Amino acid sequence: MSTLGLESLLFFLFLELSSLTLFSGLAFLTLSAFLIPNTTEGSSSPSSLLNAFFFFSLYLVAIGQSGHKPCVQAFGADQFDEKDSQERSDRSSFFNWWYLSMSAGIGLAILVVVYIQEYFSWALGFGIPCVFMVISLVLFLLGRRCYRYSKRRQEEETNPFTRIGRVFFVAFKNQSLSSSELCKVELEGNPSQDSPEESSFLNKALLIPIDGDMTCKSRDVGDATALIRLIPVWLATLAYAIPCAQSLTFFTKQGVTMERTIFPGVKIPPASLQILIGISIVIFVPIYDRVLVPIARLITKDPCGLTMLRRIGVGMVLSALTMVIAALVESKRLETAKEHGLIDQPKATVPMSIWWLVPQYLLLGLADVHTIVGLQEFFYSQVPTELRSIGLALYLSVLGVGSLLSSLLISLIDLATGGNAGDSWFNSNLNRAHLDYFYWLLAVLSAVGVIMLWFISRSYIYRQVDQL
Repeated sequence: MSTLGLESLLFFLFLELSSLTLFSGLAFLTLSAFLIPNTTEGSSSPSSLLNAFFFFSLYLVAIGQSGHKPCVQAFGADQFDEKDSQERSDRSSFFNWWYLSMSAGIGLAILVVVYIQEYFSWALGFGIPCVFMVISLVLFLLGRRCYRYSKRRQEEETNPFTRIGRVFFVAFKNQSLSSSELCKVELEGNPSQDSPEESSFLNKALLIPIDGDMTCKSRDVGDATALIRLIPVWLATLAYAIPCAQSLTFFTKQGVTMERTIFPGVKIPPASLQILIGISIVIFVPIYDRVLVPIARLITKDPCGLTMLRRIGVGMVLSALTMVIAALVESKRLETAKEHGLIDQPKATVPMSIWWLVPQYLLLGLADVHTIVGLQEFFYSQVPTELRSIGLALYLSVLGVGSLLSSLLISLIDLATGGNAGDSWFNSNLNRAHLDYFYWLLAVLSAVGVIMLWFISRSYIYRQVDQL
């Protein structure tokens, strides 16, 4: 284990700052929840100042989480020695169990915290995560002397953004030079490098002009090339993120229209079915990590069982299957509504059990185990060493951009199909809408994403351990 150097100290300070920002946001939310009931007595609405304070708290939570989440996960993965085959395999398991822990925590929040907020106190509901945030931060800091801290190599003293930016600058500059103005290639012990005539655009950064102007190291070019290779994968996996966004919106809207009675007088809230995604993850992760991975190792000879892109691809196939099942279930719901004359009665309960939605929730959880965890490990391991927290942020950006694209797609389809006044796929009366058409479209998009990823994986070159 190495000592805490300047770089690790700065990382620690940033992580602590992000944690404190997240804690402050939760603390302010708790305080605002205490203050709001006092201002609403006598049917008076909260003041504009209190409203501003509440939303400031929410934004503070979002800002803190944006730094805390990728950094703490990258730090955890850094505790494994990448050059040791056993630890490299254990690191893959780390991502599995990390996601299981996150899902279990979210599941408890849905069951316990939301219940407390609904039936006891919003302030207490916000206060519980705040207390647990303090406990987790204290426990993390107590282990400070036991952690591994990565040391930067001497050749990495330059800022990584500067190094990689220089590769593009020099490559573009050398691209305009003729072969007579280039005297040699800077191989740096890399004999497999192509000749000047056959080199790619970025490899032009290795060529040294006759006038002795700047050149780049082969490691820098390799880092820049690795980042470029991530772009097609990032684009292909957007086809996964768009269907994922539906579990929080249209799946719930479908459940509202269906029969939700569990026992006489007891109805299940439609949004609570989201807990099934977490349950599916909690059950399947141990099976995947302890049963399926060892079997896959015997077949593929890969220490992780499946390569990262194959794992992502399996999840995308499951996502496409989820959309197919969702489309079939919605078609059945619409048919049932038509049979009972409920087409023009949007508030009427369609005599079809909400448990019909269970398979699509469970399948979405299985898809997450493959694709989400695969994306985490992929973007962590395939970026330059100094940018691993940025790599995990890239995985989060897939989900964020996918949600935005989902909203854009819905708006365009709604506009094209006539809106509420016409036969819109998203008519406010779900019995006249056609969510089944939308799900079929998402299934096709997912299939296109799978095909794109398959072509990408055939030629993708993973970063080697000696490159890291």
